[in-house]
Amino acid sequence: MEENIKNDMGIVKISDEVVGVIAGLAASEVEGIVGMSSGVVGGITQILKGKKNLSKGVKVNATEDSVSIDLYVVVEYGIKILDVALKVQEDVRRSIETMTGLTVSAVNIHVQNVMIPKMDKEPEEFIDLEQ
Repeated sequence: MEENIKNDMGIVKISDEVVGVIAGLAASEVEGIVGMSSGVVGGITQILKGKKNLSKGVKVNATEDSVSIDLYVVVEYGIKILDVALKVQEDVRRSIETMTGLTVSAVNIHVQNVMIPKMDKEPEEFIDLEQ
């Protein structure tokens, strides 16, 4: 579904994919977010890192007057999950509303996994607790 914004000049259509990319990028920039999760496949959480899959792990639900976002995230071990989730909610809402003019009715955070640093590797490398 596309979000349509009417003005004097015509219509601006914003695809759900665009809203998803904005949400994914805003979420990935929050300290404590290790990656996005595309869900559980065969008991293994699919973790998406990097900038190429920014809309993965993001579900956009649009109504006539607003959008709601569901984000499926993986967090770093040791962080305060509630604090990180609140920061993600604020940043995602602000980014979408600022960039698109759409009203965000909800940003729901689904923590799918926790990653811990590998002890024998560089600090930025993490291991999956499900392995």
